[in-house]
Amino acid sequence: MDAWWHEVWLTLIAEFADITDAKQLTQITVRLLIAAVLGGVLGFEREQKGKAAGVRTHMLVALGAALFVLVPQMSGSQADAMSRVLQGVIAGIGFLGAGTILKGKVNGEDDEQVKGLTSAAGLWMTAAIGVAAGMGRESTAVLSTLLALGIFSVMPKVVNLFDKR
Repeated sequence: MDAWWHEVWLTLIAEFADITDAKQLTQITVRLLIAAVLGGVLGFEREQKGKAAGVRTHMLVALGAALFVLVPQMSGSQADAMSRVLQGVIAGIGFLGAGTILKGKVNGEDDEQVKGLTSAAGLWMTAAIGVAAGMGRESTAVLSTLLALGIFSVMPKVVNLFDKR
């Protein structure tokens, strides 16, 4: 029976041996944390504006996208395999974003309005930021987040300024 437990123990060690050293652990942790934090920043902005896709949704999208590219990258996948992973992430986020888009009449008006396009685009952007962080392009992820925040925050004011004229 002792040999059986020893075999179980060795199997468990082998199953959790995908992180081989402190450098790899640090890389994985930093990439996933940056993805989650940057997604949370965009989600916080959206939540402050009363949008349904808020902090948790954006954090999960960014973290998931980062994980989808990080795992194959760490396991040594070739460029063509990574290309297919990226295509899957992009298409999957497209379906998620499509679920946030609604079309209908607002306040009994005759015209139909489309709502949720910005939220869908924001989730798509959040996934791209997660991909950048997951692939080790942290500076690109941070810069993209700042640009997206500018679009979310500044552009409505610019549009309102021109609408008043």
